[in-house]
Amino acid sequence: MSSAPRPRVVLADGVPMSALVASAPAPRAVIVAVHGGATSAAYFDCPGHPELSLLRAAAADGYTAIALDRPGYGASAFYHDDMTEAERRVGFALGAVDKILGESSRGAGLFLLAHSAGCELALRMAVDERAGDVLGVELSGTGLRYGEAAKAIISEATATSRPAGLRDLLWQPTGLYPPEVLTGGLSAPGAPYEADVTANWPRRDFGEIAGRVTAPVEFSVADHERVWESTSQAAQAVAALFTSSRRVVVNEMADSGHNLSVGWSAGEYHRRVLSFVDECATAREELEAG
Repeated sequence: MSSAPRPRVVLADGVPMSALVASAPAPRAVIVAVHGGATSAAYFDCPGHPELSLLRAAAADGYTAIALDRPGYGASAFYHDDMTEAERRVGFALGAVDKILGESSRGAGLFLLAHSAGCELALRMAVDERAGDVLGVELSGTGLRYGEAAKAIISEATATSRPAGLRDLLWQPTGLYPPEVLTGGLSAPGAPYEADVTANWPRRDFGEIAGRVTAPVEFSVADHERVWESTSQAAQAVAALFTSSRRVVVNEMADSGHNLSVGWSAGEYHRRVLSFVDECATAREELEAG
């Protein structure tokens, strides 16, 4: 495994943005990872288990990987009032990536990976002209319809309180996760704007944004997903949203819960993701060569 990811803080439009970065000396591409709600960039560097870390696996495979603290998290938490507009959040995120990379090589381009609530930001980044020609997109922990267990619990959530039962919804079955990730060590305060994002995502925003994505997309579904409906039919309904994408793949993950990047199956999940990134990079290289 590669050395430990390094924390970085950069200024994007005057706002400090933080991240964990694992760099490859001559990267084949750059993977930008976007965490979900109430956690942080540490989600992609599984505490106590470097073998489960996306950042370390990516760097070992020759990719530079940047796990951003989403706007309103980490160093930018104090500036959450500036994060209400989606376009500004995208600008802060892409600005942070640009500052972190500087003059370093991007290889074949940017690949966006997102989990849960982070899917909203990542898809907006993917269709923003400031991102350039995005190499590909990986999504997990999202959907179009909440699972039966989730409906009542999520309806009680507010910007300032987490309803009883939410933690069990996100982290059951506990046997699918290392003990280190079940103690709250990955938890972080949420951002106020997320209440609006959550309310509008499945019914309005997901389909509208997905239809504008042209890059290849992989949608990963855990077999023990409890937040979203996770049947094969539900997964295919999500895949069908990407009407402009050059390629859409559904990746079904066995023995896995909602939080794919910190479960015991995370190593296998990341291997599959990196294989998809490799396919996207190869296609880009062949296109540019031909």
